[in-house]
Amino acid sequence: MRTGDGAIVPGRYFRREDDGRVLCELCPRACRLADGQRGVCFVRGARGGEMVFTSYGRSTGFCIDPIEKKPLYHFLPGTPVLSFGTAGCNLTCKFCQNWESSRARDVERASATVSPAAIAAAAACHDCRSVAMTYNDPVVFFEYAVDTAVACHDRGLATVAVTAGYMLPAPRAELYRHFDAANVDLKAFSKRFYRELCGGELGAVLDTLVYLRARTQVWLEITTLLIPGENDGEQEIDEMTRWLVANVGRDVPLHFSAFHPDFRLLDRPPTPLASLRRARAIALGNGLRHVYTGNVRDDEGGSTFCAGCGAKLIGRDGYDVTSWSLTESGACRACGVLCAGRFERVPGSWGNRRLPIAIEP
Repeated sequence: MRTGDGAIVPGRYFRREDDGRVLCELCPRACRLADGQRGVCFVRGARGGEMVFTSYGRSTGFCIDPIEKKPLYHFLPGTPVLSFGTAGCNLTCKFCQNWESSRARDVERASATVSPAAIAAAAACHDCRSVAMTYNDPVVFFEYAVDTAVACHDRGLATVAVTAGYMLPAPRAELYRHFDAANVDLKAFSKRFYRELCGGELGAVLDTLVYLRARTQVWLEITTLLIPGENDGEQEIDEMTRWLVANVGRDVPLHFSAFHPDFRLLDRPPTPLASLRRARAIALGNGLRHVYTGNVRDDEGGSTFCAGCGAKLIGRDGYDVTSWSLTESGACRACGVLCAGRFERVPGSWGNRRLPIAIEP
């Protein structure tokens, strides 16, 4: 797939306009690019009337994490996942907590090319159960993400997308044919928030959530970063969680994560634990069965409880699984009610470790 330019490959999902521009059809931004221009994501551009992807294989780093850090609490709990991302992003979130990589423009010079096959081989060598495409968003490295997912499946590894869900229907359908699990950032339940703080549209993300739940077998979890004074109001959380119950179902896990000041949103305080617990209570009250608090130590907010009898099914200390009360079939040992998720016979024991690794091309 590579061209003679090394990291530059033909891009997918574009249309040539009558005026010679190239229209990107990967995400709702629909960047119209003259020859030599790049889109908002910076890693896709126009060249000779074609779309090119300029950082194929250029990762910003590799790390073995607990799967719970993605966060995924109902997908292979306790197991290690090889995580990586690239530069670029198709949203412009003022509160981005990975902005050094997602907004980077010099990754081509700063990193070596690593092939999809090498990533899959490294994950297998380190006994990972899955590979996560994260840190920025697999949407913007679509071609690399798909090729890596294929290489992972060839080795029996599961694939995970950590994404903002901001893409158009055709590429979305192709991308998720290659993924086993996804955590989608639902950044707020406000058009204003998406427009002013993310440079995007709420509706496209909601469409992705509905699509994943209704049209795929991808295991779905959702994360909302609660920012004081921006998206933490009780009315907004009530409306959001009612919408989730009605449109994606009661069993999809929802994670409320704590914000810390970063990038261009430095005038907001960190999220109080009380705000996370209040949001969790609202969500549970509206019928969601599995609601978590993240980026904090919170025993109840970090544990998984049975939707039938309320027994603790999975206890956690941070990302470490400390107790396990599921049967081999994923049912509660106390009452026999199945817990929604993808579980193995016993949990993994990776714990809270974070292990950066280098991968040879």
